[in-house]
Amino acid sequence: MNLKSKLIFLSIYFVSISVFSQNVWSPDESMKIKSISQTDISNDGKRVAYVVREAIMERKKSEYISQIWVTNVDTKENTQYTFNSKSSNSPKFSPDGKKIAFLSSRSGKNQIWIINTLGGEPRKVTEEKKGVSSIQWSPDGKNISFLKSDDDTEEETKSKEDKTDVILVDKNFKYSHIYSYSFLEDTVHQITKGSFTVNNYNYSPDGKKIIFSHQEDTNINTGFINTDISIIDSNGDNLKNLVIRPGLDSNPIFSGDGKKFAFISSGGNEEPIGLRDVHIYNLKDNKIVKLSNTPNRDSRIVSWTTDNKMLIISENIKTTSQLLLLPVNGDNYISWSLINYNEGVITSVVKSKLSENIAFCYEKLDSPVEVYISNTKEPSFEKLSDINNFEYPKLSKTEIISWKSFDGLEIEGILTYPKNYKKGTKYPIILQIHGGPAGVFSERFNGRPGIYMTEYFSEKGYVTIKPNPRGSTGYGKDFRYANYKDWGFGDYEDVVSGVDKVIEMGIGDPNKQFVMGWSYGGYLTSFIVTKTNRFIAASMGAGLPNLISMVTTTDIQDYLVGHMGSEFWEDYETYEKHSAIYQIKNTKTPTQIIHGANDLRVPFTQGQEFYRALNRLGVDTEMIVYPRTPHGPREPKFLKDVSDRILTWFEKYK
Repeated sequence: MNLKSKLIFLSIYFVSISVFSQNVWSPDESMKIKSISQTDISNDGKRVAYVVREAIMERKKSEYISQIWVTNVDTKENTQYTFNSKSSNSPKFSPDGKKIAFLSSRSGKNQIWIINTLGGEPRKVTEEKKGVSSIQWSPDGKNISFLKSDDDTEEETKSKEDKTDVILVDKNFKYSHIYSYSFLEDTVHQITKGSFTVNNYNYSPDGKKIIFSHQEDTNINTGFINTDISIIDSNGDNLKNLVIRPGLDSNPIFSGDGKKFAFISSGGNEEPIGLRDVHIYNLKDNKIVKLSNTPNRDSRIVSWTTDNKMLIISENIKTTSQLLLLPVNGDNYISWSLINYNEGVITSVVKSKLSENIAFCYEKLDSPVEVYISNTKEPSFEKLSDINNFEYPKLSKTEIISWKSFDGLEIEGILTYPKNYKKGTKYPIILQIHGGPAGVFSERFNGRPGIYMTEYFSEKGYVTIKPNPRGSTGYGKDFRYANYKDWGFGDYEDVVSGVDKVIEMGIGDPNKQFVMGWSYGGYLTSFIVTKTNRFIAASMGAGLPNLISMVTTTDIQDYLVGHMGSEFWEDYETYEKHSAIYQIKNTKTPTQIIHGANDLRVPFTQGQEFYRALNRLGVDTEMIVYPRTPHGPREPKFLKDVSDRILTWFEKYK
């Protein structure tokens, strides 16, 4: 072969390799998909700001960097506004639309920065020792409010310097309060004070009042189940309690005329499993009215409509996320987006104050997330951004299927076929279980990065079934509460019957079944391997096999107590019955354990307990621990490592 022929051969070879690699899903390929969130829209509805996050993994770096983009609604021109090596987040248009406030840690802690919408260099306006969060412009644009936790006292600062800073658990809380930066005075004023922490807040339309929700401590557990609502003058005077009762009362939003506010509530009762109905508070007569039930009774209030007659609500509806209109006169909800857009997921929804424009992020199983805009009077999704407009590998066939569980309850799931699926061929099947239990598998882009890279497993010849068992959100309150005191039993039947369904369809190989799940999915994985030997290998991610040690160490203990029905010392038998660790002697399935070293939600020792027990029992096992990691990988190199670790484990037994 002469030199020219060799060069032609090598050229064809490398082009073929390049084309092939571009059409193959891998963790690296999924990590190229950028996430979009935190949309904001100018009051006139002519500009939309949003945050684009991408993974940075060059050399020693393993981090996510977020930058702010702005799109012109008329021209569809998208412009990147921030370029710093540190992230920029939470863009907020000024009332006149001439400036954007945002948060960035480019100078150390998160501070407020201001940039002109015509461009130019941003300038910093706060210098808080612990940083700030949750920024909002006052309606007149003269102030920016934010949340900040209490600074350390001189004594506490000295204690840290002297290395005598002992932590007293559930004491000496550092409360989060509302502060306001004045552009005119170039000073910061504290608005709220006291022994409570502010969760969220909202300005009255005239800017004279601020309404806010708060809790008595800073614990995450309390914020889930017991918050109240108060009102204060925007200068810090005349604090008045409005909704003080057991349960969740949160996310207050003023009506356009300032006479009422809408809020999310569990109705005066603690509902640790989760209940978020919409209520209206009339400031004239101080009466509270509950509005009609939404399909899932787990609402997120977006905004009031321009005429103050309805509320725009976001909710999970089965495998989708939809927008609803909820009349304030008590009439039934109106399905705003479901009729024309009955698939996909809508997130980060915002409405402009002076127009009918509504901006949001939208994605489907076969389309990555982008920014869209619509008119509130009639849904008509118009794409504004092209952040993920690049050539990615061909997606595998994915569809929604349903089946009947052991008691006749209908269960839905998302089924992804193997790449290049051939009818009549049976493939190894992966049962993937979501967290929660009130999580849900939804119709997000199938190639997006995540703990479990679905398209990667498909590329390697696996069929994946992702069921939404009883306890999942999106299917109504009764379904969400259906696993009360039943963890590991009814939900077990729901997920394994989904595997049976895929086998009955002639797709799954009954001799090659695998199971994996994270958090609650890890819990159910641990329970599955103690109940059946049908799965030839398993991977438990951040699982909780011991509910007794879990409830005394997790940061959301009431969530678990709510599902078990009582404290463990009142009903030890129930906790033991639903804990895999007490049934572990039955286990024969090779089980991989994955956990984050800094997990406070499901403490690291939960994974360690199961690993040590399996190891002593003689069951094939391994434990992978990700350092610096809380309840799920936060570093992109760790995130993309998970699926490779699991695949290697599964391939060992396939």
